[in-house]
Amino acid sequence: MSEQHSRVLLVVLLVAAVALTGVIISPFWQAIFLAAVLAAALRPPMEWLALRLRGRRTLAAAIVTLALLFVVLLPLAGLGAIVVQQIADGIQWLRETIQSEGVRGLLERLPSAVQRGAEELLRLMPEPERQLRSLAGQQGGQAAAAVGGLLAATGTVVFQTVMMLIAFFFFLTDGRRLVAWLDGNVPLRPGALRTLLEDFRQTSVSVLFATLGTAAIQTVVALAGYLVARAPKPLFLVLATFVMALVPAAGASIVVVVVGLLLLATGHPLAGGFLVVWGAGVVSISDNVARPFLLKGGMELHGGLVFFALLGGLAVFGGIGLVVGPLVLTFLVAALKLYRREFGEPS
Repeated sequence: MSEQHSRVLLVVLLVAAVALTGVIISPFWQAIFLAAVLAAALRPPMEWLALRLRGRRTLAAAIVTLALLFVVLLPLAGLGAIVVQQIADGIQWLRETIQSEGVRGLLERLPSAVQRGAEELLRLMPEPERQLRSLAGQQGGQAAAAVGGLLAATGTVVFQTVMMLIAFFFFLTDGRRLVAWLDGNVPLRPGALRTLLEDFRQTSVSVLFATLGTAAIQTVVALAGYLVARAPKPLFLVLATFVMALVPAAGASIVVVVVGLLLLATGHPLAGGFLVVWGAGVVSISDNVARPFLLKGGMELHGGLVFFALLGGLAVFGGIGLVVGPLVLTFLVAALKLYRREFGEPS
């Protein structure tokens, strides 16, 4: 067999091995991916803790893993359960109100100016009473089905979370040896993969820290406005604001302004007007102030690129795409930096 044929065969075998490995880990790829990202982000505090524990890396990794579970994951699970319950309660209230009081009962709850506009819209609908009752019934059924699906998925979520914590623990304890093994076996010059992964870690941690930190600051500012305006369901609004704040530019501001407009429409002019001004002014400015400060010394990705990365990641990977999308961009930046170092400035 010629050398060329041997090389082709080796490439085919390598591709087959990589593909089979991907098939094996595909059921757990989300857990492994999140574990790798979190381990990269939390490696510095873990190393600091290991030094304080006289080099006991396993104990330090166990403490950081338990902290992740009790400080981050369990509170997030509790918030999610509360939000689901509030959404279900809201749908149930809408259904019961339409069925007991009819469309007129809903209209009487609105301010007079809004009532007139709603009545005009209802006149354009054939048999509005029957259609809204049917819609309420459908929404109730869909809500029940969604809750049932959520309960059915709980076991899967718990299993994936356990897998993520296990992978996170091993990445903390053996991550350096894994990187060294990969660096010695990939077809790149020695040290190139290690440099690529370190650049990726620094860039991704910088971008994720700035994104999450800015979202948290905007959410706190928005919460102050909700409390002053006495907006209903503040916990749900805070979670919705935080999720939308992950979208660059006006994400959190849009939520606050929409809540203000809803308060205006339901007869609360002072509270609604305050929230509209608060969202368009203070919340929007907090994004412009916080993001550059948190990115100091790091690398900033263009807001438009991050926006489309978020949407694209969400469309392709689901909820985890909010993390995958921006990290794909940061990996591209790290790969381009490696190429520039290895081969010089591209002509």
